[in-house]
This record gives sequence, C-alpha cells and structure tokens, in this order.
Amino acid sequence: MTFKTLKRHMKESLTTMGRNRWMSFASISAVTVTLLLVGVFLIIMMNLNKVATDIENDVEIKVLIDLEANETAELELQQKIKNMPGVETVTYSSKKQELDKIVKDFGNDLSLFKQENPLRNVMYVKADNPQNTEQVAKSIDALSGTYEVIYGKGKIEKLFGFLELSRNVGIVLIVALLLTATFLISNTIKITITARKTEIEIMKLVGATNSFVRTPFIIEGMWLGIFGSIIPIVLVTLLYSTVYNAVAPKLAHEVVQLLEVMPFILQIDIILVVMGVFIGVLGSYVSVRKFLKV
Repeated sequence: MTFKTLKRHMKESLTTMGRNRWMSFASISAVTVTLLLVGVFLIIMMNLNKVATDIENDVEIKVLIDLEANETAELELQQKIKNMPGVETVTYSSKKQELDKIVKDFGNDLSLFKQENPLRNVMYVKADNPQNTEQVAKSIDALSGTYEVIYGKGKIEKLFGFLELSRNVGIVLIVALLLTATFLISNTIKITITARKTEIEIMKLVGATNSFVRTPFIIEGMWLGIFGSIIPIVLVTLLYSTVYNAVAPKLAHEVVQLLEVMPFILQIDIILVVMGVFIGVLGSYVSVRKFLKV
C-alpha cells in the first residue's frame, strides 16, 4: 500500500466517522468508560503490588547475641552471617543503640535503664529474597554465639501467602477486566459496522479487494481507540496526582509508599492508549470479516 493510498484511507476514515457521528460516539463512549475502569483498576493494583513489595522488603531477621560473646566473637559471627548464601545485608546495633531506639519510641522514662542496660547487642539481617527469610533465620540460629533469632515465625509465612494470593487475584481480575473490555468494545464496533454493511457489499461488488475494504475500518477503529482514551488519560492523571499529593506526605516516614506520579502515570497513560488502539483495531478487524464474503 502506497503512502498516498494510506493517506486517502486516513482521510476517509475520519470523514466516515463524521457521517456516522452517533455510532462513532457510542463506540468512543464504550472505549472511554472501559478504559477509565481499566486505568483506575491498574493504578490500584500496581500500588497494592508496590505496598506488598515494600512490606516484604521490610522483613528482617533480628539476631540477639549471646552475652558471653566478646567483641572478637561478635565480629566472627557477623562475618559468618555475611558469608551465608541468601544474605543481603547485616547491620550491627549495640545494646546502647537499641536502648536509644526504645527511649525515642516510648519516651524518656525508659532512659533510667541507661544506668544498667538490660538489652543485648543485636544484628539485623535481610535476606536477598524475602521468601528465603525463614531458611536464612534457621541457618543463623544454628551458629554459636547467638542467643535468639527472631523473624516472626508463623506470622511471616502467612503474610507472604496473603501477599502472593493478593497478587494472583489482582492479575486474574485485570485479565478478566481486559477480556470484558475487549468483548464490549468489539461488540459496539460490530454494531457500527453492521449498520454500514450495504456500503461494504457495494464496494465488494464493484471489485474492491478485501484489504482495500478492511483498511478504512481498521484505521477508524484506531481513531476510536485514540479518541476514547483521551478522557480516561486526563481523568486518571488528575485523580492520581490529587490522591498522591494528599496521601504521600502522610506516608513520608512509613514503610509503605505510593508509586511516584512520574513516570508511573505516564506508563499508565501509554498503556491506555495502546489498549484503546489495540481493542479498536481488533474489534474493527474481527467485525468487518463477516461482510467480506460476498
């Protein structure tokens, strides 16, 4: 197909949309509503996934060091833990630092314990994969020089299981929503093309090839997808920017954080445009096929 022919088809598709403005409006409205739902749902699910990842990454192992261990023994223990497979970081915290944390969190009344600190020196260990936390904790517990290894036994397994279930449910819901969106929009476009079946039949009867007949409808489907994605992009961008500016400052010192507006919202906008074009083109292609057999 030459550029001149393609240009003609592009112009013809816009003209046809103008002639059939109400059917085009119906198709664009279907694309708009569906993509708006998809956009909002994607934002929610991707932020929930971010929250789940933040929670997983915050999981760490607290190793209480035996009181009888001297400085040399502590250094040896720290080096052994660092060399363990599956260990990402090891952070040492003296009992003085531990008491300072408690005083900061619970008030100066506990500063009386500074005279006789009852706490132990501690090492905070993070696994390179949060799912390996239990395995790493058991390996550390087997080392000499440790008094107790704390990692939320019993609770952490349930947490990871719940987070994994949430991710899987989210993926299933997104796929179901996309399939529903494709079905609804394709059927709306099919109604538009059905109303013009006489036009297609005449073109076929005068010798037009299938590709010549199909191309304007495919381009028209592309325009429907692009025009239908404009309002969702604007609304989703404004909505997320507003929510982020209101919520993000309150989460500034928390473990979980929302995805930053940029480049996240730009990625969502691109996804919506691509989805709109893909569904529009696919709907037009599938719908026009039944009228090409004349």
